[in-house]
Amino acid sequence: MPIPRFLVLLAACFFLIFGFPAHGFCADTLLDGTQLSLIWALPFAGLLLSIALWPLVNPHFWEAHYGKVTAFWSALFLVALLIHFGPRATLQELLGTVFNTYLPFVILLIALFTVTGGIHLRGNLAGTPLVNTGIIFVATALASWVGTTGASMLFIRPLLRANMYRRYRVHSVIFFIVLAANVGGSLTPLGDPPIFLGFLAGVDFFWTTTHLFGPMVFLTISLLLVHYFLDAYLYKKEDHQLLDEHRGADVKLSLEGWQVNLPLLACIAGAVLLSGNWKPGIHIPLFGEVHMELQNVARDLLLLMIIILSGRLTNFAIRERNAFTWDPMREVVKLFLGIFICLIPIIAILKAGKDGDMGFIIDILNTDGKPDNMVYFWLTGVLSTFLDNAPTFLVFFNIAGGDPQVLMNELAQTLLAITCGTVFMGANTYISNAPNLMVRSLAENLGVRMPSFFAYTGIILVMLLPLLAIFSLIWLR
Repeated sequence: MPIPRFLVLLAACFFLIFGFPAHGFCADTLLDGTQLSLIWALPFAGLLLSIALWPLVNPHFWEAHYGKVTAFWSALFLVALLIHFGPRATLQELLGTVFNTYLPFVILLIALFTVTGGIHLRGNLAGTPLVNTGIIFVATALASWVGTTGASMLFIRPLLRANMYRRYRVHSVIFFIVLAANVGGSLTPLGDPPIFLGFLAGVDFFWTTTHLFGPMVFLTISLLLVHYFLDAYLYKKEDHQLLDEHRGADVKLSLEGWQVNLPLLACIAGAVLLSGNWKPGIHIPLFGEVHMELQNVARDLLLLMIIILSGRLTNFAIRERNAFTWDPMREVVKLFLGIFICLIPIIAILKAGKDGDMGFIIDILNTDGKPDNMVYFWLTGVLSTFLDNAPTFLVFFNIAGGDPQVLMNELAQTLLAITCGTVFMGANTYISNAPNLMVRSLAENLGVRMPSFFAYTGIILVMLLPLLAIFSLIWLR
């Protein structure tokens, strides 16, 4: 498949804007955010717009070639990085991103996806407002303990099966994404990647449990009530004769595959806890300044073993009944590799603080030398809307000082603002948080026509903004 001509033209314009370094080939200069202009964000912007617009303009092309489009934008950035900073810096940035950020992220997602895909809720569930709201509630309640990815993959299938013959079902999937894939993961480091990064940086395991419990309960109850009444209204408009015809004979609810996979879910949680609590101080060098910490290598190896065990020990018929397919995971793996690579210059510019092209953000975040928690919340939320919420959390955690003891105590509200901004507003787009994209892909594979990128974001903003405004006025003033 040839690359569309307009992409070639964009690439040419990109390099013309950059030009070549005045001092020639910049051999092995390490990447420095102070040397990067906002033009370096163009590949990420191009990838973001491709994800948003291409499925609308030419969905068949996107479904067949999204991997190639993602590779194009990633290569555009890497070639520019190679020209300006040399092969050593390019290789170092690429290896650091892939081995220390992307692979741990993807391995954990694959482990949760594989294990939960081996658990099947057998029985007839009618897609009534009470049943749908109940499924979303249980998934949300468990998300902090089995991960938002685990809860999403475990409960989205029963929700979709219960509503298979309903005309109005998209709204339930959207509420599911907001609650089970985002808000529900706010209580422990096992729940959502931003909190896990905070845990690795020294934040206590149960800090978020105590400080985010109130906001999480407020959002959960509010959204569940809205969902119930909206679903009840739409349920009255369904063809109930058609629903009764397809319901089939009553089958008692039961879990299949839990004997193998529930213990493996516990092992996933144990592997994550191990990497956060075991600090042997041993580093495995990769290249230059890039290294891997032994506890993280051990965690990832354990997760790979769990993936293999789940695949080998789970009866394949259970996965067939779950309509298990690797397509959602393939999309996440390919798109997020490009997202993480194209995010490299943006994260570097943000880390440069006042000396970088986004230095104005530092001035916005502080009033009279003190953190403005409202601004922290809304700014981290806005950036989490378009960037992945995990690196966004890490950047603002460091902007706020990066000392976990200070942030958990004197600046507790600042840490609360950063955490809630990244976790709650991780629901704003399909790419803000990986489970969002996985749920959307799985729903579409099972016949649900999900909203486009911009339509989804518009719906979420209408749902969340009033509640987030109330939250900020109560908890962050």
